[in-house]
Amino acid sequence: MSFDNVYEAITEDNDSRWAFGSGFEDPLSGVDTSVPSGVDGARLAAYCLMLGDDALVFSHRLQEWITRAPELEDEVAIANIGLDLLGQARLLLARAGKADGTGRSEDTLAFLRSEHEFRNVRLAELGGGHFGHLIARLFVFATWRLALFRQLESSADPVLSAIAVKSVKELTYHRDYAAQWLVRLGDGTSVSRERMAEGLAAVWPYVDELFATHPDELVDAETLRPEFDAVLDQALAVATVDRPELAAVAGVSGRTGRDGVHTEQMGFLLAELQSVARAMPGAKW
Repeated sequence: MSFDNVYEAITEDNDSRWAFGSGFEDPLSGVDTSVPSGVDGARLAAYCLMLGDDALVFSHRLQEWITRAPELEDEVAIANIGLDLLGQARLLLARAGKADGTGRSEDTLAFLRSEHEFRNVRLAELGGGHFGHLIARLFVFATWRLALFRQLESSADPVLSAIAVKSVKELTYHRDYAAQWLVRLGDGTSVSRERMAEGLAAVWPYVDELFATHPDELVDAETLRPEFDAVLDQALAVATVDRPELAAVAGVSGRTGRDGVHTEQMGFLLAELQSVARAMPGAKW
């Protein structure tokens, strides 16, 4: 695979194996991955790792809902959203391994790191609950991530910029899909409204963490809050559901997911996610 630039390499015409990459081992094959002048490679790698971990972990949570959604159409939608995020994770983790000069592969970063080395926000690792919980998590995650990736479209790193351009299209659908269900549940029966309110209440303590800027982040997370709040308020108004009034979940000595401090659910998630790779190190299939 050889392309003239990053944008040609990461396009819809060349992504038939976007999520799985069964046609090649390196998802950035053919892309110029040199770090541009003036860009701190270590910081770029750390940030790509954060964004890649967000996508990888949340994608894993979404796959747990396959066969559990209300309708067959939603089974397909949730599976496709999970695959979109898996594709984003592949590229971002691969970019991290090249930007820091270690050459670590996406598989090494996904399967051979311990819990404290993962840098995803804690919201991404939350699991369990009913369908209202899932929709609340997906709506909040997608709304926040879409606002973030819109800013990353103008990143000084052309690889990260190209990933963002492609991801914005996917995240727009993710947000819209979740918003439709939020309205459908919130403005439905008394039971469905209660379920939607329960979902929002469960996710709300983890929202503030999304907008706390970590030193390694290349986008000031606080600047994303106005867009997030505007979209949230519009959706809640149509859904006739109130914004939760709940305090944020504190970190450990001020450290949260971006610092490698996670919920108790994270260890169980990684035990499942990494089980085959750790049981059969170096295996290929």
